[in-house]
Amino acid sequence: MTLKSFFAAAAVGLASLSIASVAAAADKKVVVGYQTDALPSSVAIANGEFAKATGTEIDFRKFNSGAEIFAAIASGDVQIGYVGSSPFAAATSRGLDVKAFYLSSISGIDEALVVRSGSGIESLDDLKGKKLAAAPVSTDHYQLLALIASLGLSEKDVQVFAIPQPEIVASYTRGDIDGGFVWDPALTELKKNGKVLITSKEVAERGAPTFSAWVAASDFASENPKFLRDYAGVINKYYASFAADKAAWGPESDNAKALAKILGGTAEQHAAALKNLNLLTPDVQASAAWLGGGEASGAAKILKDTAQFLKDQGKVSQVLPSYAAFVTPEALANASN
Repeated sequence: MTLKSFFAAAAVGLASLSIASVAAAADKKVVVGYQTDALPSSVAIANGEFAKATGTEIDFRKFNSGAEIFAAIASGDVQIGYVGSSPFAAATSRGLDVKAFYLSSISGIDEALVVRSGSGIESLDDLKGKKLAAAPVSTDHYQLLALIASLGLSEKDVQVFAIPQPEIVASYTRGDIDGGFVWDPALTELKKNGKVLITSKEVAERGAPTFSAWVAASDFASENPKFLRDYAGVINKYYASFAADKAAWGPESDNAKALAKILGGTAEQHAAALKNLNLLTPDVQASAAWLGGGEASGAAKILKDTAQFLKDQGKVSQVLPSYAAFVTPEALANASN
């Protein structure tokens, strides 16, 4: 999905969002969009624990990118989604009213720019004249553009293709592109014939931090606080298990096998990917540093800074005065730990 088509879909869907999200109250079926990232909580998708804990029928739908999820939220087809901060900033800048209620991870080594063997790229100095790709409006897309800008280059110097991850893997394998900024399972696939040039964490240290989060349509969030609280409690349970018992998440574990079943790939790949996550504890997330600080919260500041960068790049037309309304600590503050 291109930026143009995403924003067109979002614009059409905004008018019906309020009615659609209220209609999908938690005593009916809730539709949740997720992606292929290996997260401890994805096991609860596979085994039905989210539905059990919330007492709600949940239809989990897999998407290729956060941009696609936001388009689905805008149309009213999805009430909750797992997204990155770049499409989050783009969507809210265009008028979509959503709230981040759980930060899944922050910039780590689970996302990276991988360059193909034989591409002639040995260092960042070799990127000029090359062809790179990232999923449209994703955090990877944002960080790739930010990286290029930090090197004093532009999209005139480096060709950047905004295409879904499956297409990135195919193009990379054919030799049509020189590298891709991706997450797993694409990250593992690209590394088979290449190397990591720079990680998301390293790009964040250059001034472009990101996060991934669970967001809900604002009307749905206000109508269903208990659902979000119970949903957050399930995520807390699996994150606590991962932090306390690494053996339970190894390549031979039932958890890793469950991730492979729901996300594709192998248990070994997901066990390795989990080690690369940069997670925040529930208390830290709910604090003023991330979700609880209003306009000064880390998440709100990242959204605004990202929106400003996207505007400078011509990807969005405006930056809002504040993004504090799009983050909330309420579900986490009242969830079980």
